Amino acid sequence: MNKSTVTGDNGVKPKEQYVHSVFEKIAGKYDTMNDILSFRRHKTWRRFAMDKMAMRRGDTAVDLCCGTCDWSIAMAETSETGEVIGLDFSEGMLAVGRRKVEERGLEDRITLVQGNAMNLPFGDCSFDYATIGFGLRNVPDPVQVLHEMKRVVKPGGMVVCLELSKPTIQPFKGIYYFYFRRMLPLLGKLFAKSYEQYKWLPESLALFPDRKQLERIFRETGLERVESFPLTGGIAALHIGLKENVDV
Repeated sequence: MNKSTVTGDNGVKPKEQYVHSVFEKIAGKYDTMNDILSFRRHKTWRRFAMDKMAMRRGDTAVDLCCGTCDWSIAMAETSETGEVIGLDFSEGMLAVGRRKVEERGLEDRITLVQGNAMNLPFGDCSFDYATIGFGLRNVPDPVQVLHEMKRVVKPGGMVVCLELSKPTIQPFKGIYYFYFRRMLPLLGKLFAKSYEQYKWLPESLALFPDRKQLERIFRETGLERVESFPLTGGIAALHIGLKENVDV
């Protein structure tokens, strides 16, 4: 099995098609399951990312694989006046996100777009930030997505990835992988009636680069001042890189 195919209920499918079906099915339970499965740590990780990003009033951003829009909303509320675009390929996830955006009265600052992170429908040097939260491991080609993110940020702009990662310290590593591989799909079945969809989560991480490997990929993409931060014992990681700022 290569990076472009996965084994689903009906055999081998293109990865993009399979992942799309996963998120369409779990969209309505996605936020609840995130709280349950991460013990609400995903909220702390996002706050940490926002602190490191240090957004200013008026900054603009594109949030790839925006899902139900928690990060898009956080950036819009921090920027106050800057435009934020959330992009996702799942209309089911965007529908949930759209309701949350409307509840917060942010329709004038957040635009939601159904699209492909591999081929962004935005011009070069359009945003101050390009972010992707818990989505890079799900795309067919993470390197291509990072190149697209770098392309659409302005010189000096920031590319940010918040993603699950791989702890390395025992005994925490062993405990975590037991929970992740054995318990997590069962919780998905219990709370979301979606065993196969949550079985995909540990599978999606298996071939994904670890924190140091992804840091190296950031640099190979041409990003500068690359930093990575392990979170909660390394079960997640934040990666940040800047686009070269060319003086005119």
